[in-house]
Amino acid sequence: VQLVESGGDSVQTGGSLRLSCVASGYTDASNCIAWFRQAPGQAREGVALIYTGGGSTFYSDSVKGRFTISQEKDKNKNTVSLQMSSLHPNDTGLYYCAAECPIGNMVRILGSGTWGPADVRYWGQGTQVTVS
Repeated sequence: VQLVESGGDSVQTGGSLRLSCVASGYTDASNCIAWFRQAPGQAREGVALIYTGGGSTFYSDSVKGRFTISQEKDKNKNTVSLQMSSLHPNDTGLYYCAAECPIGNMVRILGSGTWGPADVRYWGQGTQVTVS
């Protein structure tokens, strides 16, 4: 699985951005694609996750109601977008796309609604979002 993110930018407080992640070599057997973010000096945190087989979505409390994760599939790839609105300086960070949740992890995520960096196998290079 190869992941390429795009869409990061600098925006003002209250603005919107749409991030995209193109996942090549991805199939629904990989189960999930997620967005994480990391601010300087802070741990990487999960922002949103989609169960690509069934479409279930999960969000961190800090972005619920403001961010929306969605997917578009074609034969050879899956494109996952993160629509972000009402952006705040606390949303600043390097945003990573990550993919493939082992089945045991995915079952737990579906039951608990929680996930973390250890749940996913493949990572993109990240795209910077700055809110000022």
